[in-house]
Amino acid sequence: MEQNSQTPHKRRVRYKGKYPKKFEEKYKELQPEKYQDTIQHVIQKGNTPAGMHISIMVDEILDFLKIQPGQIGFDATLGYGGHTKAMLQCLQGKGHMYATDVEPEESAKTRKRLEEQGFGEDMLTIKLQNFCTIDEIAKEVGGFDFILADLGVSSMQIDNPKRGFSFKVDGPLDLRLNQQKGISAAERLDTIGREELAGMLYENSDEPYCEELAKAITDEIRRGHRVDTTTKLREIIEKTLDFLPEKEKKETVKKTCQRVFQALRIDVNQEFEVLYEFMEKLPGALKPGGRAAILTFHSGEDKLVKAALKEGYRAGIYEEYSKDVVCPSAEECVRNPRARSTKMRWAVRAEE
Repeated sequence: MEQNSQTPHKRRVRYKGKYPKKFEEKYKELQPEKYQDTIQHVIQKGNTPAGMHISIMVDEILDFLKIQPGQIGFDATLGYGGHTKAMLQCLQGKGHMYATDVEPEESAKTRKRLEEQGFGEDMLTIKLQNFCTIDEIAKEVGGFDFILADLGVSSMQIDNPKRGFSFKVDGPLDLRLNQQKGISAAERLDTIGREELAGMLYENSDEPYCEELAKAITDEIRRGHRVDTTTKLREIIEKTLDFLPEKEKKETVKKTCQRVFQALRIDVNQEFEVLYEFMEKLPGALKPGGRAAILTFHSGEDKLVKAALKEGYRAGIYEEYSKDVVCPSAEECVRNPRARSTKMRWAVRAEE
C-alpha cells in the first residue's frame, strides 16, 4: 500500500477574542488588506496593528518640506513606507524618490505594497543599504531637493517577538535591525566587561542604575548563565531593582527596561556612529535651497542632530535651522502613543 506523503493539514491559530495578545495569533491584523474593519478598530483604540507602522507627524513634515512636482527626494528610513507614500503623492507623478533600509524582509514587503498602490520603479528606487551612504546616492542622482530621516524603530520590528526589541514578550535577545549582519545583543553581552557595560548603559540611555545593572548582568554571565532572551534580561533588571519601595517599583522597572533595551539596540546597530556620519554628509547631499527634516526619539539622537545643524548654520552651510523642536500634537499622541517622544528638527541648505 502506497504511503501518503502529503503534509498533514495544520489548523490556523485561533483568533482569541477581538484583540489577541500574542503576535502569532493576530492574523487579522497581519493581513490589513483583508481585515480593514479589524485594523480600524485597533487604531481607534490608540494601538498600532501588528505588522504595521503608523507614520508620525506626516502633516508637519510635508508643511516644512514643501515638496513640488518634479523634485528629487530621499527617505533615509523606508520602514513601512507611510512617509514615503505621502511624499510621493506630493510629486504628483513627476520627479523621483530614493529610499534606503537595512531590513531585507520588511523592505521587500513595503516595496510590493507601494508598487500595488501605483508607486513603482519609475517613481521610487529602494536601496538595501544604510542611510549613512547618502553621499553615494546623492552623487549618483545629482543631489536632493528634500530629505527625511525618521530615526525611530518601526513598529513591525518592536512588536515581533522574534526580533527581541520588546521586554514585554519573550523572545531571543537579538535587537539587530538587520539580522543577517553583525552580532546579536545576547552575543554582545557574552563578552562585555562590567565597566564597559555600565558605560554603554549610561552613554546610550542615561541609565541611573547603570553600575548596579552592569554588575548583575555580568555576574550572571560569569556564573555560566547566558542572557539570551528578553525575559532573562527583564528578570535580572527586576531582581536588581527589588530594593525600591513598592509604590515606585513597577514604573521604575518599566522605564529601566526601556532604557536598557534601547542602550543595547543602539550599541549592536552602531546607531550613533551611523547618525554622526549621516549628519556629516547631509549638507553635501542637499541641493542649494534643499530642505531636510529629521525625527529623533531620545536625547542622545536629538543632541547629536541639534549640534550638527547648529554647527552647519554657523558655518554658513544652512541658511536656516530649527532652534526649537517641533513636537507632535496632543491629538496625535492620543491616537498614536508611540509618537510621544518624537522631536522634529530641520534645516534649509544655503543658496550658492
